[in-house]
Order: sequence, then C-alpha cells, then structure tokens
Amino acid sequence: MKFTQEQILKALSVVEDPDFKKDLVTLNMIKDLSFTDEEIKFTIELTTPACPLKEQLENDCRNAIAQLVSNEVKVVIDFSSRVTTLRDVKSDILPNVKNIVTVSSGKGGVGKSTVAVNLALALLRTGAKVGLIDADIYGPSVPTMLGLQGSRPSIQKVDDKNRIVPVDYLGMQVMSIGFLIQDKQPVAWRGPMATSALRQIITDVLWEDLDYLVLDLPPGTGDIHLTLAQLVPVTGAVVVTTPQEVALADARKAIAFYQLESVKVPVLGVVENMSFFTPPELPDKKYYIFGKGGGRLLAQQFEVPFLGELPIEQDIREGGDFGKPIALQTATTASKAFELLAQSVAQQIAMQNAKLEVIS
Repeated sequence: MKFTQEQILKALSVVEDPDFKKDLVTLNMIKDLSFTDEEIKFTIELTTPACPLKEQLENDCRNAIAQLVSNEVKVVIDFSSRVTTLRDVKSDILPNVKNIVTVSSGKGGVGKSTVAVNLALALLRTGAKVGLIDADIYGPSVPTMLGLQGSRPSIQKVDDKNRIVPVDYLGMQVMSIGFLIQDKQPVAWRGPMATSALRQIITDVLWEDLDYLVLDLPPGTGDIHLTLAQLVPVTGAVVVTTPQEVALADARKAIAFYQLESVKVPVLGVVENMSFFTPPELPDKKYYIFGKGGGRLLAQQFEVPFLGELPIEQDIREGGDFGKPIALQTATTASKAFELLAQSVAQQIAMQNAKLEVIS
C-alpha cells in the first residue's frame, strides 16, 4: 500500500501526550521518520528517560497508524530522551547541570536522606546523568548510605584554579562534606561557616554534564536553605513527610518556605515516607502504622502534586546502614516504589519546563 509522510504525521498528530495535553507532532517528539510500502519506522523523543508513559504512547501510535494509514504495515518504534531545562547553560553557577532538585523536610527523622539517595539512584537507573550533593552540613549521611566512608575527592586544576572532582558511585557523581572531614569529627560550625562550606561543595566542584543534580538538605528552613535559594536556580523541591501530624505540621512550614516571595522555588510535590508496612508473608496486605493519607491531604491543601507513598521495610533500613541502597535492587516493593517516585519527579520537572520556553 502506498502512503505519504504527510499521512503518517497526520495520523500521529492525533496522539496526545497525557502530560502536556498536546499531540506528539506539535511537540516535535517524532524523530527520524522513515518508511517503505511494508514498514514505518520512527523514534519518539521523550523529555526524560524516566517517562512512565512509554507503553501508552507506543500503543496509541500503533493504533493511530492502523486506523488512519494501514493496519497491515509493520510499525517499528524506538525511544530516545532529551531532558529539558529552563536554565541558561552559560551560567557561571553549575553550567553543566540541567535541573537542580532539592529534597527537604520540615523535621528530622522522616527519612529525607534515604529518599534523596534512592531517588537519585532510581533516576540513574533510567539512563539519566545524575549527581548527588549531601548538603546536610551538620549531619552528612550520604557517605555511609553509599558505602563511601573514607572516600576522598581528587583535585584537578582547571584554568589555574583547583577544582574538586566528585566521587564516582556507579556512574553517579557524589559530593559530601563528609568526604572532607574525619568520620568522627563533629561539625561545630556557626551559620556563616556552614553556608560557606555549602557554597564550596556546589561551586568549586567539577561537575560533568548532568540531567539532574539532587541535593539532600538538612531538615528545617534555616541558613542553608536560604543560601541555596539565593545561590543557584533550583528547578524544584521535593518535600518528604511521614503520616503523623507532628511531621505534617513541619512539612507545611517547609512548603510555605518555598512559596515565600523571597524564595520562590517550585514545589515538585510531597512524598510520604514510612506510609505502610507489608509483611513478607502477606504481600497484598498494607498496615498503616503511623496513619493514612496525611501526605496526600497535605499536597491537596497546598495544591501541589502528591508524588507517592514509600513503605516501611527492613531492607530499606539495612540498605542505608550497609551502603547498599534499596533502589539498586529489583523486583521488591520498595525498589518499585522508588522507581515510581523517580518517574513522578522527572514527569513533574518535564511538565514544569514545558510551561516556559525551553532553552536547551
């Protein structure tokens, strides 16, 4: 059967991206289109390798071609990705970083660092280029959670200036104040010293090209948070809470902080950690030990996305204690939960970037 490129593109123009509410042709997501009488081949360029909609988009494209072009032609669909950014890539601050994501909480003890580490690794596993900064100056825990105790970054001279080379972890670039001090040395610094250290581990580090740079912030809303908001253009914040009211009350303050006129950092959403417990012998059962639905309600109150629930699991705790993060495992309830969280965060970033003109 004979058909034209115009017919194929017209068929694909009825396929809408569920997030952007526009068709794939208008969004310029159809690449490398080629065809013969027997085969149509093209690539769908996604805005993130963590896109959760691949299967849906592929099925919709196949159905559109079958209905509007031919139901006999062979259709070959590939996927690629190009992570979008609103940043000026010529900026002096983190010029090689497309998206800067903070992970924060209103209070300690809600698993913020666990979320940050596993979120970063879940993004890495999708094929994205990821960096991780342990910005919890007073209580750096990332070296322990990644099994990098004793690691030290190297120094490289660039343009007559010494730059810090981040520690490599499975291809992820990692920087922590914990790499620069002794393991048992307390960080007894006043505010200005802490913020100066934060500036150094952000601006003096030789970051290679990154799609996402995840920052694990200290709990609360203090000097570190204000300095960061003023120092770098943060793409968005992920706020971590647990279901209890005492945690939710502090999480409200964290969201309100990001919405201050002097801060103005978009909140990508709320993630509820320690949401439920599922016994191994009862995989379909969920026990909501600390309450149910608090994180979702918080997101609704502030009209921000709810990014999902993370379970209580012994493997999560052991992974953090022994330097084997749960996100590196497969086919577990917890690793799947972090995979879905990474997809949700990447999805929110892509949607936010699409609202304004994309620079690169």
